[in-house]
Amino acid sequence: MKVVRRLRRWDSFIDALKQKQHVMAAVILRDMRSRFFNHGLGFIVQSLWPFMHILIILIINTFSGRVAPYGDNPLIFFGVGVIPTLTFTYISRFMSLSVAINKNMLSFPIVKVTDILFARAFLEIVAGSITLLFMWLMYMSLGLSPYPADPTQAVFAYLATILLAIGIGTIAGVITAFIPMFATGYALMGLVFYLTSGCLFVTPNLPDQIAIPLSYNPVVQCVEWMRVAYFESYSDRLLSKEYLLALGMASLLIGLVAERLLRRTLMDEG
Repeated sequence: MKVVRRLRRWDSFIDALKQKQHVMAAVILRDMRSRFFNHGLGFIVQSLWPFMHILIILIINTFSGRVAPYGDNPLIFFGVGVIPTLTFTYISRFMSLSVAINKNMLSFPIVKVTDILFARAFLEIVAGSITLLFMWLMYMSLGLSPYPADPTQAVFAYLATILLAIGIGTIAGVITAFIPMFATGYALMGLVFYLTSGCLFVTPNLPDQIAIPLSYNPVVQCVEWMRVAYFESYSDRLLSKEYLLALGMASLLIGLVAERLLRRTLMDEG
């Protein structure tokens, strides 16, 4: 009898998992088609925005005569800092907008707020991966080596950045669902994150009175982790992997709890 009950529970779990997969796929496809030209191919254009953003920053810093403090080429040095910064910015920002933009989908009982949030996160992660491919092709075509000194740590730094972005994006998405104007405020906060992230300067070289307060910006930690992974001689005096991971997991937990507590209100408004 116990075996039969376990099998039934397992079948129910598999059915629920398949249902969630179908819902997520539907939300993702709708998001892809609705954002650009009412066609899924418009998603490719989405991947070009961050790439062009990165490219413009690299061109400005390279042709302004700035020398790379670490590494052999300023394109590599500045790229290493800009990539995690924009990865965080794009994922969290568009997650903050996702529920407000797709609120009408909540009229379907099967669709939950987390489906919309994580569908947007998935699309932004895929777009970010395509951007990385574009960057790799650009570096290789210029005869530059885009490979870090410690590839494993570089991957961990990128994944930690995604964790932080999803956590903060979940909180921002829930808030924006109630207060749409918060999206504008968060976009301005993204500019502050960008300017203080250290992607265009070397934070450990600043005086402690400035560097230590800046290090509490989690995006600074993302940049520092990536640079430590890329350049063997780069100082890790400000890097705290534990702080970044703890903040990423805590923000995700807070976002999920907030969504769970406010789910009924959100769906009623949808």
